[in-house]
Amino acid sequence: MDKPKVAVIGTGGTIASQGSGPLDTQDYASSGRPILKADELVAGVPALAEVAEVIAVPFANIASTAIGWAEWRGLLAAIAATRAAHPDLAGVVVTHGTATLEETAYFLSLTLPDDMPVVVTGAQRPFTGLSTDAPMNLVAAVRVAADPQSRGLGALVVLNDEVHAAREVTKTSTGRLQTFRAPDFGALAHVDADRISHWRRPTRLLPPAERFDVAAIETPPRVDVTYSVAGGDGVATRAFLAAGAKGIVCAAFAPGFPTPAEREALAEAIGQGCAVVLSTRAGSGRAFPTRRYGEQGFLSADNLNPQKARVLLMLALTRTTDRAEIEALFARA
Repeated sequence: MDKPKVAVIGTGGTIASQGSGPLDTQDYASSGRPILKADELVAGVPALAEVAEVIAVPFANIASTAIGWAEWRGLLAAIAATRAAHPDLAGVVVTHGTATLEETAYFLSLTLPDDMPVVVTGAQRPFTGLSTDAPMNLVAAVRVAADPQSRGLGALVVLNDEVHAAREVTKTSTGRLQTFRAPDFGALAHVDADRISHWRRPTRLLPPAERFDVAAIETPPRVDVTYSVAGGDGVATRAFLAAGAKGIVCAAFAPGFPTPAEREALAEAIGQGCAVVLSTRAGSGRAFPTRRYGEQGFLSADNLNPQKARVLLMLALTRTTDRAEIEALFARA
């Protein structure tokens, strides 16, 4: 029986990094050794041939701290070109550094034009590290991308034998292997040795016809994030507004309240046409909408963390500045 065909698009990151030796699992960026290219990464995991016909697609060899809007648009183009070259493709895996992995995955979930599986994976230990998680995560991601049950779930994140919805997952630990978690809802599936065990499907997902087309948008609307701290004075908000921010996400105190001074500055921003979304710094749970904030024009991020709220607000502002329309997107996407 022919194996499913899966493309692996390499962007760099820890999963493709090489340390100075097997015990170098922390300072490997200083090793001087190059990040593996996509074909080198695939060749280094021979077990991939047992689960799929894998096509390596080079894209970038960088840390994910260097990834942003331009790279996201480039990934969409690379996925489209790979699919055009391989009409029988079952799915796509994007290998990625873990720092911004969740933001890239959520962006893809909001912009991919159809329901073909796209899985983002990474690693906590470099490819050369003792007991590295890189090969197993890559094999698991390829298996999930090839699985017909992965269709229609949006972009997925696969690490540590768990499958997560891009909207729900976040990095929770700097170094532990079980870092990617969905605090409110848990995993969608587990990647077991004999099968992929599916438990639930995400409901907060835009249908393909309503996703964002960013092919012609080289520069997104500027959206910044402020972080509430005791005694916060609103200076950052006014600085972002002066820098041209069209949107601001506030990582407010749980359940979604900034300091009085921050609230004043954010209200000023709303008065100048800036979209302001209240998220929380808690790491879990909704930013509850309230009458007093709603009357001033504040929007709620629902349970999106600040970095994901920023991604959605950037995309929303490419389509509309209408408060009600943005609010509706945050309730659905």
